[in-house]
Amino acid sequence: VIPYVCAVSDLKPRMLGPCVGYEREGEVVLVGYPLHDPKDKGAMAEAVSLALRLPGLRRITVIGPARPPQAPKSAAIEEDWYYSLPVPASPPGQKTRNLLRRAGRELTVERGGAWGEDHAALVQRYLNERSLAAGIRHIYKRLPRYLAESSSSLLVSARLADGRLAALSVGEYASLATAFYMFSFRDPGIAPPGATDLLLAQLLEEASERGHTKMNLGLAVNEGIGFFKRKWGAVPFLPYVQATWEIASPGISTVLASLFRRRS
Repeated sequence: VIPYVCAVSDLKPRMLGPCVGYEREGEVVLVGYPLHDPKDKGAMAEAVSLALRLPGLRRITVIGPARPPQAPKSAAIEEDWYYSLPVPASPPGQKTRNLLRRAGRELTVERGGAWGEDHAALVQRYLNERSLAAGIRHIYKRLPRYLAESSSSLLVSARLADGRLAALSVGEYASLATAFYMFSFRDPGIAPPGATDLLLAQLLEEASERGHTKMNLGLAVNEGIGFFKRKWGAVPFLPYVQATWEIASPGISTVLASLFRRRS
């Protein structure tokens, strides 16, 4: 999702063969899912080769369907799966439907609207209560910028009868066929059970109204988040392998890049 990445990271997009890369001085993040086929490992490897020829490269992160063959043994590796739901989605199980009814009685959902102080406070509370990597914190703090810059994003808010914000979720609809479930936060002190389910249902409804045929729910991340997605019927559809490594000799890589560089 190019608008999201650009807004939260300050990285500049560029094509590297069949893949999209994001770069800034000395660093590149390659989304190694080729546009013609996200599971084409050979095309991913070709894009990695192009990325490694960028002048002055010191650090590379590749996200794709498999570990790139160029990754050294010392590379930091993370693995997960992307989950998806068809749109329109099949009705969830009885327990989830009960949660939706309860949450629907206690909450009012707002589609759209501006990011306010209570939204920022809810995200800040989440950050205060968890030990998160600096990069994740940076992304969450830039949510207002992303929402302001992406006309295809949608903020949905769940409020109690007294107006207090109980939960929020963000969807992204830039793609022609696939909608994206981007973020979700809830206040555990006041949000009734089913608050996040209610907001996901709203984002799925929005996707259906816009003509999307699938919603990418993102990664499992952990067992709790994975359970939430699976109870809606989401299934893993695309492997996620993230490989990060440092380039041993930036000076040499710059020379090699100047010798072998070609247009992507």
